[in-house]
Amino acid sequence: VPPDVDMQKMLQSRKPRLTTVVNEMHPPRFLELLDPSTTAHQNMPLVDVDQSLFQPHPPELVFQNFTPAQSYKLPLQLFNNDKISRHVKLEHQESAYFHVEGPKEAKTKVAAGLSVGFTVCFTPQENKDYHHTLFFVTEREHFEVPIRAIGPRASLNFRDELHLPVCLVKASTQRTQLVRNLGDRIAIFKLQTQSPFSVTPFSGTLDIGESMQITMAFNPMTAGDHRQDLLLHYDTGEDVHISLHGSCVELKLNLIPEHLTLEKTYISLSNTHTVSLSNSSDTTLKYLYFASAFPAVLLKKKKKKAKTCYPVSISLQSFVMKRISHRVCLFGLDSKMPFSHFFNMAQLGEIWPNTTARFTVVFKPDEAKLYQETIYCDVTGKKSRIPLIVKGEGLGPAMQINCDLMEMKNIFIGHTVSYEVQLSNNGLIDAPFEFSSPRTTFGQFFSFTPKKGVVCSGAGHVVKITFRSNILGTFSEGLLLTVIGQPQPLTLTFRGCVIGPTFHFSVSELNFGDVAYGFPQTEMCSLVNTSFVPMSFSLRVVGDGMGSPSVTSDQQVCELCRNNWQGSTAHDGSTMPVEFTVSPAVGSVRAMADVSLCSNTVKHYRMALVIDVEGVGKEIMALPIILAACSVACTLPFCCLPQGILMRT
Repeated sequence: VPPDVDMQKMLQSRKPRLTTVVNEMHPPRFLELLDPSTTAHQNMPLVDVDQSLFQPHPPELVFQNFTPAQSYKLPLQLFNNDKISRHVKLEHQESAYFHVEGPKEAKTKVAAGLSVGFTVCFTPQENKDYHHTLFFVTEREHFEVPIRAIGPRASLNFRDELHLPVCLVKASTQRTQLVRNLGDRIAIFKLQTQSPFSVTPFSGTLDIGESMQITMAFNPMTAGDHRQDLLLHYDTGEDVHISLHGSCVELKLNLIPEHLTLEKTYISLSNTHTVSLSNSSDTTLKYLYFASAFPAVLLKKKKKKAKTCYPVSISLQSFVMKRISHRVCLFGLDSKMPFSHFFNMAQLGEIWPNTTARFTVVFKPDEAKLYQETIYCDVTGKKSRIPLIVKGEGLGPAMQINCDLMEMKNIFIGHTVSYEVQLSNNGLIDAPFEFSSPRTTFGQFFSFTPKKGVVCSGAGHVVKITFRSNILGTFSEGLLLTVIGQPQPLTLTFRGCVIGPTFHFSVSELNFGDVAYGFPQTEMCSLVNTSFVPMSFSLRVVGDGMGSPSVTSDQQVCELCRNNWQGSTAHDGSTMPVEFTVSPAVGSVRAMADVSLCSNTVKHYRMALVIDVEGVGKEIMALPIILAACSVACTLPFCCLPQGILMRT
């Protein structure tokens, strides 16, 4: 009920209150439904089951404004709603404060459309609340009529309606009312309302005749008219409803410009641009920057801790009446407020009436890439957050390399080759760099001097790249030049082929001609190394015997006990004598080879002198050996004094 109605009810005497209760007519509360067929009359009621056979007038008896030790009376009428006569009986209820005067018969028969009257007498002993219930029984139901005696009550003189001042969206207005307890007992109360209204205090205690201030606040989030009830609840159970009204308007606010494209900026440097927001109203506006367009998203993200430092910031320059510039940097001020990719705008501020606030967007990239983000200004007077689309591009060091492909062609195995690469920094910031090679078969053979360093702005730097391989093969390796601040490393490709040493014999074949049986013959040839690396070699004759060394005729004559010449032919290679000797058989740079032959068998020879190169392979080259052993001894051996196999580097 409204406060005025509640106050009027509290001040009413018994008869006006009785009239009020009668006007609020409603059926009594059933305690039990009976079976009318069990009665002697056997007449079925014509009244609906949800309606009682007798309607009490009034449905509730209320005593108020009474004095202890005095007696008060209220009439009660029971009207027969059926089309035939019905019986009604009042069940006796003991009470020290209430008693009922009525028909002498315990069970009264009432004709259709008529009523039976009772008088309820109330004699209070104290000035407090009393409760009692009268129980009646008819042929069909058992119902009750409640009796209340209302004692002293508190009454706060709230107005029925409270209109709060016009408010901007997301702003707040208030209205304070001085309320007084006009009742006759202490007021213990609670106040409750719903958004967009609030009340302070929400509970209190007020003695008889005392006053206090109650403040109602209006905090609308949408434009339009708003209405809610302020519920005043007394400890005695009464509820009073006060109507709260408020009107909300929205301002036309926009950031200028709405789209902001910042100039390209080198990392570690910064770039700024100004955005303005004008307040043409007479109210101070509050603003706060967010990374989300919706508050619900922001509230969810507040549960997480931001772990990233963002390169874009905002600062405020508020030009007020004295044109004092006040700069508040928003970069990194609130690490608990999560924002998206690279903006960190969590600083709030105020815009005075009829002034313009200027926000300086500071772009400080930490990577060489494109940045784009939408930030939102949540400002009072505007329902939705104002978007600001910001774009910027971060630039890394302008490092250049004088070539991107190096053709190494043929490189001798074990040979060290070096190349110089020129690095140039044409940008405005220093360029820290580092070279790295891939973890591949040939990538491991590259080294750099220096491997890392810093090229100052406008300067150059020479890096020496060294390659030495002990593996043969063709390769194409991409060496990476990583520059801090550039999104992708530069690639320098080295291509080439690692080959073995190059060499040749001075003759195309070793031709011993006809060699007398038992007489050694020597031929000389040179091995020339035409590569730039030393060559370790070993020489051997393929097809030579594997037995004991061959015996010359001199040794056979001097040692008559030898039987090597017995059996002119041998077919088992493991027992055939070693007939060729090579001197030197192993060696390296500039070695000469002496090839000696002593034939112990009568046959034609066609063999080859092969060379094995260390680190390269077996039988890299073969030199044919041609000779014919004869049975007639030569008196003068064909001999050439050798120097060996010559190797040049």
